[in-house]
Amino acid sequence: MTAAGRGALGATGYHRLDGDLVLATVQRLRQRITERFPESGLREVAGELESIASHARHAAPGLGKPIIPLRILVGLVGAVLGGALLVLLASLRAFRIEQGLGAALQAIEAGIQNVVFLGIAFVYLARVEKYWVKRKRALASIHELRSLAHIVDMHQLLKDPEIVLDEHLPTPSSPERPFNRFELARYLDYCSEMLSLTGKVSALYAQYLDDPVLLAAVTEVETLATGISGKIWQKIVILDTVSRKP
Repeated sequence: MTAAGRGALGATGYHRLDGDLVLATVQRLRQRITERFPESGLREVAGELESIASHARHAAPGLGKPIIPLRILVGLVGAVLGGALLVLLASLRAFRIEQGLGAALQAIEAGIQNVVFLGIAFVYLARVEKYWVKRKRALASIHELRSLAHIVDMHQLLKDPEIVLDEHLPTPSSPERPFNRFELARYLDYCSEMLSLTGKVSALYAQYLDDPVLLAAVTEVETLATGISGKIWQKIVILDTVSRKP
């Protein structure tokens, strides 16, 4: 395992990512890109990833903490629901003794309606915190990371190994390609690292909120990043093979 990988795990061991160290790894990558390619757009993309990782460091742990006002509201509705059940039972007993079966049936109907409405409100509010508020916050950040992965893909798209070969013949419409073989390999490697870290930042959210929708979104980002990284490493292998030819 590399030093960066050990750093991302941090003091929590091998079962949980450390948001602070994931951010530190992103910052080091951004600095490395800045030092080697100070004028490149990839440096700006790395800065955006750093901003998203900084937000995730604070926001992701918050998904595992209760939203106190909502919890209080759920508790109040639950208390009212319990009180409504007690009132219903007491009313049934009183009507059965004093007014007969007909009045008791009317009390049952009115009481059941109240209990059903309160029960629906209780279940809805109990789900709001996890499946509406927290899920919405996390998915918004996951969407940013998915878009960032596509942006990295755009930056590596025209970085083909052929541009450093002697037989490459550019056309008037060919994009500017200022890299030598070593620089191109480093540029592609930085893109691959950034994609890997994009997946790690998204995983920070999944480890604090047990939600199948969120987990599916994180898996989608990681799958996308892995697929793009695979294309990049094909280019790196070609560069390495060509450089070793006599």
